Amino acid sequence: MPSWPAALSQYVFVDGYEEQLADTSLRTQMDAGPAKVRRRFTAGVTTFQVSLPMTTAQVATFETFFSTTIAGGALAFDWVHPRTRAAVSMRIVTPPPPKIRPEAGAKTWTVGFSVEILP
Repeated sequence: MPSWPAALSQYVFVDGYEEQLADTSLRTQMDAGPAKVRRRFTAGVTTFQVSLPMTTAQVATFETFFSTTIAGGALAFDWVHPRTRAAVSMRIVTPPPPKIRPEAGAKTWTVGFSVEILP
């Protein structure tokens, strides 16, 4: 399995980070009384949104990694979880594809994308 390129930052902007835990339950509404809830899965997919600061050279490395190495988000890769710092397998969620925007006169860039951690 591919790994996140060493040339790219592991640092995630706090203001661009948003994590959503896996929904592993099933809720069924009843005709009367409270809804019934049961566990549907033992393991689910956790998703999160990240924004990474990158140089122009790092953006080129990221584009190659995304387009070629992980086949446009179709393949999983190993990376460090931004919050727990544990090694996990994940993939970039598409659509939408990653977004690249300039910062401070286009000398630095912010690359934002959604990722899902695979169980």
